[in-house]
Amino acid sequence: MRTGLNRRAFLGSSVAAGSAFALGDLAFFQSLPPVSAAELQRSDVVMLRPEIEPIVRLIETTPRSELLEVIGRRIQKGLSYTELLAALQLAGVRNVEPRPSVGFKFHTVLVVNSTHLASLASPPEHRWLPIFWALDYFKAAAERDVRERGDWTMAPVEESKVPKPHQALEQFREAMHDWDESKADTAIASLARSAGAHEVYEEMFRFGARDFRSIGHKAIFVANSYRTIQCIGWKHAEPILRSLAYALLMHEDGNPRDRNDPADRPWRRNQELARSIRDDWRDGNIDSKATESFLQTLRTGSSDDACDDVVQLLNSGVSPQSIWDAMYVVAGEMILQQPGIIAIHANTTTNALGYAYRTSANDETRRLMMLQNAAFLPMFRENMKSRGNVRQLTVQSLMGNDKPESSDLDHLFDELGSNPVSAAGKTYSYLASGGSPRDFLDAARVLIYRKSRDAHDYKFSSAVLEDFYHVSPDWRNAYLAANVLNLKNTRQQDTPLLERSKSALG
Repeated sequence: MRTGLNRRAFLGSSVAAGSAFALGDLAFFQSLPPVSAAELQRSDVVMLRPEIEPIVRLIETTPRSELLEVIGRRIQKGLSYTELLAALQLAGVRNVEPRPSVGFKFHTVLVVNSTHLASLASPPEHRWLPIFWALDYFKAAAERDVRERGDWTMAPVEESKVPKPHQALEQFREAMHDWDESKADTAIASLARSAGAHEVYEEMFRFGARDFRSIGHKAIFVANSYRTIQCIGWKHAEPILRSLAYALLMHEDGNPRDRNDPADRPWRRNQELARSIRDDWRDGNIDSKATESFLQTLRTGSSDDACDDVVQLLNSGVSPQSIWDAMYVVAGEMILQQPGIIAIHANTTTNALGYAYRTSANDETRRLMMLQNAAFLPMFRENMKSRGNVRQLTVQSLMGNDKPESSDLDHLFDELGSNPVSAAGKTYSYLASGGSPRDFLDAARVLIYRKSRDAHDYKFSSAVLEDFYHVSPDWRNAYLAANVLNLKNTRQQDTPLLERSKSALG
C-alpha cells in the first residue's frame, strides 16, 4: 500500500491542513534567492575570489547575535551559496583546533558537508536553512575554542620548509608514518599547491582509516572535507588540508609508531590481510545468506574475526555489496540497541569509509576501507557494552512486521517521541508494504530542519538518509527502520534558530 502523499503535496502542505510537517515558518526562505542544483554540485562554480577573505572575516568578527542578520543582507546583495559555504568551512579550519579530540567543538568543521548534503536534498527555496544553522553553530564552537584553547588560530605555513613539488608526496608519507606534525604541515601545503585532488585524497583515505582514535572522526573529516572541496573548489584546499593532516596526527601518550596501541592494531594486521584477497574480488554475487552470516560475526566476534570473515567471503565468491550490507545494517542495529553517541558514530564512520571505498581508484585502498570498517564495528560494539543498557534487539525483530501500515507519517513521527521501538517497527512495516521512501525521507528532513540543536543531528541524518540507497533492497528498509530511533520527532520543540532566522531575514 502506497502513501497518499506525493512529494510536492507533502512539502507544500499548509498549516491550515494541520500536518505536523507543514513548512510554516520555513516558508520565509522562499524570499531568498534560490540555490540551483548546479551551483551545489559543480566544483568549478566558485573559485578563490578576493571576497572570500572578507567574508571569512565577517563571519569571524560579527557577534553571534547579529551574524544571521548580517549574512542575510549579504545574500540579498548577491552573496552566493557556494561562496558562503567556502567561507564557513575556511572560518572553521582557521579558528577551531581539532584537538584534544577530532570531535566536540570541531564538529563545526565536520558538519559543513552534512548540512550541504541536507541542502542538496532540499527544494531550492529551502536550501539556505541548513547553512544558516551551521553559521550559528560555528559561532558557538569558536566561543568554546576560546574558552578551552585560548583562541587557537592556524598559523601561516613555514614557507622556507615547504618541499619542492617532486619531493612533497614522499615527505608527506614519511611525516604521517612518523607522526611528525611540522613536517606533515609543510608537505601537505606543497601537495595542495602542486598535486591533484585524487592524488592527495588517496593518501588521506588511508591515513584517515588507519586508527580508531576519536571514534571514527578522522575518517569522517577526510570524507566530509573532500566532498566540501568538490563543491567549493580546489583553490580553497590548502588550509583545509593543513587542518586535516593536523587532525589525523592526533594521538595520546607517546608516538604511536613506537607502541602497539589497540587503536592501531587492525590497520597493521589488515595491510597484510588485504593481500590475501583474490584479484577478482569485485566479481562476486549478491548473497543475502552471506549478509546474515556476517551480521552474526559483527554482533559477537572480535575485530580479527570480522576481518577474517571479509576475506573468506570475498574469496568464496560473495559480492562486496553483501559485506557492506551487513556493515550498514549492524551499524543501524546499534541505534536500535542503544541510541546515543557511540552508535551514531558507528553509522557516520561507516558512511565515511563507504564513501572512501566508492571514491578511491586504488584497489588496495578499497580493500583496506572495507577491512577497517569491519574491524571498527566490533570496537564500537564493545564501547557500547561498557556504557551498559544495551537492548537485546536485532533488525530481524523489525523485519517480522510486514503488515500494511498507515501512510499517516504525522502519526508515525509522533509515536517516535513516545514509543520509539514501536515506531521503528511501524517504519519497517510502512516501507515493506509499499510506503514511499521518498515521502518518509522528506518528512525526516523537514523535522531535522525544524528540531535540530546539535551537530550530530545533521551528521547522523545526512549519513543515514544517504546510505539508505547504498544498502541492497532486501536490507534497506530494516536499516532505515532501526536508525529511526535517532531521528527527530514531532513532539520535540522547534529550534529557536527558526524564529531568529525569520527575524534576521525579514
